[in-house]
Amino acid sequence: MENILITGANRGIGLELTRRFLDAGKRVIATCRQPDNANDLTRLAEHCQLTVFQLEVTDPESVSRLCAELEGETLDVLINNAGIMGGDRQSIDNMDYSAWIEAFEVNTLAPFRLITSLRANLRLAGNPRAITLSSQMGSLNRKSKGSHAYRSSKAAVNKVMQVLSMELEADGIVTCPVHPGWVRTDMGGSSADISVEDSAEGLFKLIDNMTMEHSGRFWTWEGKEHPW
Repeated sequence: MENILITGANRGIGLELTRRFLDAGKRVIATCRQPDNANDLTRLAEHCQLTVFQLEVTDPESVSRLCAELEGETLDVLINNAGIMGGDRQSIDNMDYSAWIEAFEVNTLAPFRLITSLRANLRLAGNPRAITLSSQMGSLNRKSKGSHAYRSSKAAVNKVMQVLSMELEADGIVTCPVHPGWVRTDMGGSSADISVEDSAEGLFKLIDNMTMEHSGRFWTWEGKEHPW
C-alpha cells in the first residue's frame, strides 16, 4: 500500500486529493495548520487509512516534528499543495512587501524544505514522487499583469523543482511542478474554469502514473507538458 503525504489538506484541492487517494486504497498522511478547525478533513479521519498531522510548513520545528513522527516510514508520494496568494496588494502602485515575503516562504521555500527533510523517507519507496502544485501564472512564457507576489513565488518554485530533479535523480525521486488548473476554490474564485473534483481527478491520474520520465518537467493537471 502506498503512503501519500499531502500538505494543506484541510480544504480545496488538498482535501479532494485526500479523498481521491483514499478512494484508491492508498494510505494518506494529511497535514494542515489547525486540525481542530479542519472539520471536513477530520470527518475523513474516520477512514482507517488516514492520519492527520498538524504542520506549519514555514516552521522548521514543526517540520522536524513531522519528520520525527515519520522516521523510518516509506513515503511514496509527497504532494506540496499548501500555498497562498500573497495578499490583496500586489500592484506597482500598492505592494504589501510583508505578504510578498510570506508568499515566498509558503510557496517556494516550504516545498524545498519538505522534500529535502523527507528525502530519506522517499528513498525507501520503489517509485518515489515529490510533486509541488505550482501555477501557469509562474510560467515565463505567459505574459500577463499583476499578482507580482504570487507569480514570482511560483516561477521561483518551478526553478527549484527543476534543479532538485537533477540533484535527486540518483535517488530515483521523481520531482516536478504541476499546474492544477484554474480551480473553483477559495483562492481560485467562483468564476474559475474547473471544479475541484475535476482537478483532483486529473492530478491523481497524473501522479499515480508518474515515472522518472516525468521528472524535471512542468505538467498540467491534464497530463500535458507546460512550457516553463
